[in-house]
Amino acid sequence: MQYRLLGKTGLHLSVLGFGASPLGGVFGSVDEREAIRAVHTAIELGVNYFDVAPYYGNTQAERVLGNALKTIPRDAYHLSTKVGRYGDTDFDFSADRVTRSVDESLRRLNLDYVDLIICHDIEFGSLEQVINETIPALRRLQAAGKVGYIGISGLPLQIFRHVSKQTEIDFILSYCHYCLNDTSLLDLAPSLNAEGIGIINASPLSMGLLTEAGPPEWHPAPAMLKAKCAEAARYCRSKGVDIAQLALQFSLAQYDFTSTLVGISRPEEIVANIQQLNQKLDKELLSEVQAILQPVHNLSWLSGRPENNSIQ
Repeated sequence: MQYRLLGKTGLHLSVLGFGASPLGGVFGSVDEREAIRAVHTAIELGVNYFDVAPYYGNTQAERVLGNALKTIPRDAYHLSTKVGRYGDTDFDFSADRVTRSVDESLRRLNLDYVDLIICHDIEFGSLEQVINETIPALRRLQAAGKVGYIGISGLPLQIFRHVSKQTEIDFILSYCHYCLNDTSLLDLAPSLNAEGIGIINASPLSMGLLTEAGPPEWHPAPAMLKAKCAEAARYCRSKGVDIAQLALQFSLAQYDFTSTLVGISRPEEIVANIQQLNQKLDKELLSEVQAILQPVHNLSWLSGRPENNSIQ
C-alpha cells in the first residue's frame, strides 16, 4: 500500500480509500458480518482511510462501520464522515443541525472524534451559508476536539474555487471528475495543491458507468455518455479485460490526488482492488478506450441548485 499526504493536514492516507456507502445497502442488501470482515481485511492490507456519511443508508453505513471499527486501534485508521445531507431531498447546513449531526455520527461510529469532516454535496444548499455559517460551526467543533480537518464535497467543480476563495478549507472531495471518461478535476489540481488544499477523488467507476453491468437506472448521465461508456466496456470485454479494472488502475495512478475512494462491502472486493493497485497499467488498451470515450470526454450532468452550476 502507498500513502500520500493530504494537503497541509499532516495526515497520510492510503491511496486506495474504503468508501463505506455500500455498507448502508445503497447498492443492494448487505450482510453485516461480511461488511465487518471487509473492513478488517482492508485494515490488514494497509488501507487506513474510511469514508462514510449519515446519508448512506439512512445512517446504516455509519452504524455498520462503527461496529466494524470497535476492535481496531484508533491510531490504525483515519475516518471522514459528513454533515448537511440526510436524504435525497433533505439538506440542512445550519450551524445547529451540523453540530447535532456530528454528535449523532460520533455515537453511531463509537468514536470521540473524526479525523475529517465534510460538508456533503454543498451544491444543494446555499454556498454563502456554507461559507458563513456551516464552516464556522465546524471550526468550533474542531476547537472542541470533535473533528479534525474540514472539507467540502459536491459534483460541480466550480463550487470548490468559489468556497476556497472566501474561507479556509483543508481539503475537497470530488467525485466522477477523474475517471476514464472525465479528467476535468486535473484542471483544479495545480491551484489547490499550491494552496495546500488536499484532494480526495471518488467514484473512479463513475457511479457504475465504467462497469460490465453498467449504471443503475437512476444514473443522471446523458444518454450519449451512457452509450459511449457501454461501448468502451464491450471493447474491453473483447480484449479479455473488465473495464472496471482498467478504470480503477487509471485513477489510482494519478499522483495529484491523495486518495481514491472505492465503494466496498465484501472482503473479496478489497482484495481485488488492491491487486489492481499493484498491477501495471495497460497503456495501449488505455489509449484505445480513451479514443472511444473522446466524443464524451468531460461530459457531465447538472447537480444541485442551478445557480451553483453556473458560478464562475
